[in-house]
Amino acid sequence: MTHLVVVEATNLIQSGDIVRAEAVLTALVETEGDNALIEVLDDIPSKDLLAVIREYDSSKQSLLNLLITPEQFARVVVLERLYKDMSHEQLRGMMNSVIFREDADASEFIEAIAELEFGYETFADYLSDRAEEVVGETFAALDTEDISRSEISDHDWKELTWLLRHEHSDIYNIVLVLLKAKLQERVIPEVALTGEEDEAIENTTPEEKTPKEEEDEDSAI
Repeated sequence: MTHLVVVEATNLIQSGDIVRAEAVLTALVETEGDNALIEVLDDIPSKDLLAVIREYDSSKQSLLNLLITPEQFARVVVLERLYKDMSHEQLRGMMNSVIFREDADASEFIEAIAELEFGYETFADYLSDRAEEVVGETFAALDTEDISRSEISDHDWKELTWLLRHEHSDIYNIVLVLLKAKLQERVIPEVALTGEEDEAIENTTPEEKTPKEEEDEDSAI
Protein backbone atom coordinates (compact mmCIF):
# COMPACT_ATOMS: atom_id res chain seq x y z
CA MET A 1 0.00 0.00 0.00
CA THR A 2 2.69 2.43 1.03
CA HIS A 3 4.76 1.65 -2.06
CA LEU A 4 1.78 2.34 -4.34
CA VAL A 5 1.17 5.69 -2.64
CA VAL A 6 4.81 6.71 -3.13
CA VAL A 7 4.72 5.77 -6.80
CA GLU A 8 1.40 7.54 -7.39
CA ALA A 9 2.44 10.69 -5.53
CA THR A 10 5.84 10.84 -7.22
CA ASN A 11 4.30 10.45 -10.68
CA LEU A 12 1.80 13.22 -9.97
CA ILE A 13 4.51 15.54 -8.68
CA GLN A 14 6.70 14.94 -11.70
CA SER A 15 3.76 15.61 -14.01
CA GLY A 16 3.16 18.91 -12.22
CA ASP A 17 -0.09 17.98 -10.49
CA ILE A 18 0.96 19.14 -7.02
CA VAL A 19 -2.59 19.48 -5.67
CA ARG A 20 -3.50 15.86 -6.40
CA ALA A 21 -0.14 14.65 -5.15
CA GLU A 22 -0.70 16.33 -1.79
CA ALA A 23 -4.24 14.95 -1.65
CA VAL A 24 -2.93 11.42 -2.20
CA LEU A 25 -0.35 11.82 0.57
CA THR A 26 -2.66 13.40 3.14
CA ALA A 27 -5.41 10.85 2.45
CA LEU A 28 -3.04 8.25 3.84
CA VAL A 29 -3.44 9.78 7.30
CA GLU A 30 -7.17 9.04 7.28
CA THR A 31 -6.69 5.41 6.31
CA GLU A 32 -3.44 4.43 8.05
CA GLY A 33 -2.60 7.21 10.50
CA ASP A 34 0.11 9.83 10.98
CA ASN A 35 3.01 7.39 11.16
CA ALA A 36 2.16 5.96 7.76
CA LEU A 37 2.52 9.39 6.17
CA ILE A 38 5.81 10.02 7.99
CA GLU A 39 7.17 6.73 6.62
CA VAL A 40 6.02 7.62 3.12
CA LEU A 41 7.73 11.00 3.29
CA ASP A 42 10.98 9.13 3.92
CA ASP A 43 10.55 7.26 0.64
CA ILE A 44 9.68 10.23 -1.56
CA PRO A 45 12.70 11.90 -3.23
CA SER A 46 13.54 15.13 -1.41
CA LYS A 47 13.31 17.22 -4.60
CA ASP A 48 9.77 15.94 -5.19
CA LEU A 49 8.73 16.58 -1.62
CA LEU A 50 10.17 20.09 -1.91
CA ALA A 51 7.97 20.70 -4.95
CA VAL A 52 4.89 19.95 -2.84
CA ILE A 53 5.85 21.95 0.26
CA ARG A 54 7.15 24.84 -1.84
CA GLU A 55 3.87 25.29 -3.67
CA TYR A 56 1.70 25.07 -0.58
CA ASP A 57 0.29 28.25 0.93
CA SER A 58 2.49 28.72 3.98
CA SER A 59 -0.20 30.83 5.68
CA LYS A 60 -2.40 27.72 6.02
CA GLN A 61 -1.80 24.50 7.92
CA SER A 62 -0.83 21.46 5.88
CA LEU A 63 -0.63 17.88 7.11
CA LEU A 64 2.74 17.58 5.41
CA ASN A 65 4.07 20.62 7.25
CA LEU A 66 2.61 19.36 10.52
CA LEU A 67 4.06 15.86 10.29
CA ILE A 68 7.35 16.24 8.46
CA THR A 69 10.30 15.39 10.72
CA PRO A 70 13.35 17.64 11.24
CA GLU A 71 15.56 15.28 9.24
CA GLN A 72 13.09 15.06 6.36
CA PHE A 73 12.58 18.81 6.29
CA ALA A 74 16.31 19.50 6.42
CA ARG A 75 16.92 17.31 3.36
CA VAL A 76 14.16 19.20 1.56
CA VAL A 77 14.93 22.79 2.51
CA VAL A 78 18.63 22.73 1.55
CA LEU A 79 17.52 21.95 -2.01
CA GLU A 80 15.60 25.24 -2.23
CA ARG A 81 18.82 26.83 -3.52
CA LEU A 82 18.32 24.93 -6.79
CA TYR A 83 15.36 27.19 -7.61
CA LYS A 84 17.65 30.25 -7.62
CA ASP A 85 14.93 32.40 -6.03
CA MET A 86 16.83 35.60 -5.22
CA SER A 87 14.04 36.90 -2.98
CA HIS A 88 14.04 33.72 -0.84
CA GLU A 89 10.38 34.38 -0.05
CA GLN A 90 9.42 30.74 -0.57
CA LEU A 91 12.27 29.63 1.67
CA ARG A 92 11.15 31.90 4.50
CA GLY A 93 7.54 30.80 4.12
CA MET A 94 8.45 27.12 4.27
CA MET A 95 10.79 27.47 7.23
CA ASN A 96 8.40 29.66 9.21
CA SER A 97 5.45 27.32 8.71
CA VAL A 98 7.41 24.23 9.76
CA ILE A 99 10.02 25.34 12.29
CA PHE A 100 7.55 27.48 14.22
CA ARG A 101 4.58 25.13 14.07
CA GLU A 102 2.81 24.75 17.41
CA ASP A 103 4.17 21.34 18.45
CA ALA A 104 7.67 21.72 16.99
CA ASP A 105 10.99 22.01 18.76
CA ALA A 106 12.63 24.66 16.59
CA SER A 107 16.10 23.67 17.82
CA GLU A 108 15.72 20.17 16.39
CA PHE A 109 15.02 21.62 12.96
CA ILE A 110 17.90 24.09 13.23
CA GLU A 111 20.36 21.36 14.17
CA ALA A 112 19.13 19.03 11.43
CA ILE A 113 19.55 21.73 8.78
CA ALA A 114 23.01 22.74 10.03
CA GLU A 115 24.26 19.17 9.78
CA LEU A 116 23.73 19.03 6.02
CA GLU A 117 25.83 20.47 3.21
CA PHE A 118 24.60 23.99 2.41
CA GLY A 119 22.74 24.07 5.74
CA TYR A 120 24.52 27.21 6.92
CA GLU A 121 23.97 28.79 3.51
CA THR A 122 20.26 28.02 3.85
CA PHE A 123 20.08 30.05 7.07
CA ALA A 124 22.03 32.86 5.40
CA ASP A 125 19.64 32.86 2.44
CA TYR A 126 16.68 32.93 4.83
CA LEU A 127 18.12 36.01 6.57
CA SER A 128 19.60 37.64 3.47
CA ASP A 129 17.04 40.44 3.12
CA ARG A 130 17.57 41.26 6.80
CA ALA A 131 21.35 40.96 6.65
CA GLU A 132 22.00 44.62 7.45
CA GLU A 133 19.82 44.42 10.56
CA VAL A 134 21.25 41.12 11.78
CA VAL A 135 24.86 42.12 11.17
CA GLY A 136 24.56 45.82 12.01
CA GLU A 137 23.75 47.82 15.09
CA THR A 138 20.00 48.08 14.56
CA PHE A 139 19.46 44.59 15.92
CA ALA A 140 22.11 44.76 18.65
CA ALA A 141 19.51 44.10 21.32
CA LEU A 142 19.76 40.45 20.41
CA ASP A 143 23.34 40.45 21.68
CA THR A 144 22.16 40.95 25.26
CA GLU A 145 20.76 38.35 27.62
CA ASP A 146 17.94 40.67 28.70
CA ILE A 147 15.68 39.82 25.79
CA SER A 148 13.64 36.62 26.13
CA ARG A 149 12.40 34.54 23.23
CA SER A 150 8.81 35.39 24.09
CA GLU A 151 9.61 39.09 23.76
CA ILE A 152 11.15 38.65 20.32
CA SER A 153 8.78 35.94 19.10
CA ASP A 154 7.47 36.74 15.63
CA HIS A 155 7.62 33.23 14.11
CA ASP A 156 9.88 34.84 11.54
CA TRP A 157 13.43 36.17 11.10
CA LYS A 158 13.73 37.87 14.51
CA GLU A 159 12.85 34.72 16.41
CA LEU A 160 15.13 32.56 14.28
CA THR A 161 17.98 35.01 14.78
CA TRP A 162 17.36 34.95 18.53
CA LEU A 163 17.45 31.14 18.55
CA LEU A 164 20.66 31.04 16.54
CA ARG A 165 22.30 33.71 18.69
CA HIS A 166 21.28 32.37 22.10
CA GLU A 167 20.90 28.62 21.64
CA HIS A 168 23.11 27.79 18.66
CA SER A 169 25.98 30.27 18.85
CA ASP A 170 28.33 28.04 16.82
CA ILE A 171 25.86 28.02 13.94
CA TYR A 172 25.10 31.72 14.41
CA ASN A 173 28.78 32.70 14.12
CA ILE A 174 29.16 30.91 10.79
CA VAL A 175 25.90 32.31 9.43
CA LEU A 176 27.03 35.79 10.51
CA VAL A 177 30.19 35.43 8.39
CA LEU A 178 28.08 34.37 5.40
CA LEU A 179 25.75 37.34 5.86
CA LYS A 180 28.68 39.74 6.00
CA ALA A 181 29.95 38.22 2.75
CA LYS A 182 26.53 38.77 1.18
CA LEU A 183 26.60 42.42 2.21
CA GLN A 184 30.09 42.79 0.78
CA GLU A 185 28.95 41.29 -2.52
CA ARG A 186 26.27 43.97 -2.71
CA VAL A 187 28.80 46.75 -2.13
CA ILE A 188 31.47 45.59 -4.59
CA PRO A 189 29.36 46.00 -7.78
CA GLU A 190 28.47 49.56 -6.73
CA VAL A 191 32.12 50.41 -6.08
CA ALA A 192 33.17 48.81 -9.33
CA LEU A 193 30.55 50.76 -11.25
CA THR A 194 31.65 54.03 -9.67
CA GLY A 195 35.27 53.24 -10.49
CA GLU A 196 34.43 52.55 -14.12
CA GLU A 197 32.57 55.84 -14.40
CA ASP A 198 35.47 57.79 -12.86
CA GLU A 199 37.94 56.10 -15.18
CA ALA A 200 35.77 56.89 -18.17
CA ILE A 201 35.74 60.56 -17.18
CA GLU A 202 39.50 60.64 -16.61
CA ASN A 203 40.18 59.00 -19.95
CA THR A 204 37.95 61.39 -21.85
CA THR A 205 40.11 63.54 -24.14
CA PRO A 206 39.08 66.90 -25.65
CA GLU A 207 37.63 66.59 -29.10
CA GLU A 208 40.40 66.94 -31.67
CA LYS A 209 40.23 70.11 -33.78
CA THR A 210 40.88 70.36 -37.48
CA PRO A 211 43.81 72.53 -38.71
CA LYS A 212 41.24 75.05 -40.02
CA GLU A 213 39.59 75.33 -36.53
CA GLU A 214 42.99 75.78 -34.85
CA GLU A 215 43.91 78.49 -37.42
CA ASP A 216 40.63 80.33 -36.74
CA GLU A 217 41.26 80.24 -32.98
CA ASP A 218 44.78 81.63 -33.46
CA SER A 219 43.44 84.43 -35.63
CA ALA A 220 40.89 85.31 -33.01
CA ILE A 221 43.63 85.66 -30.41
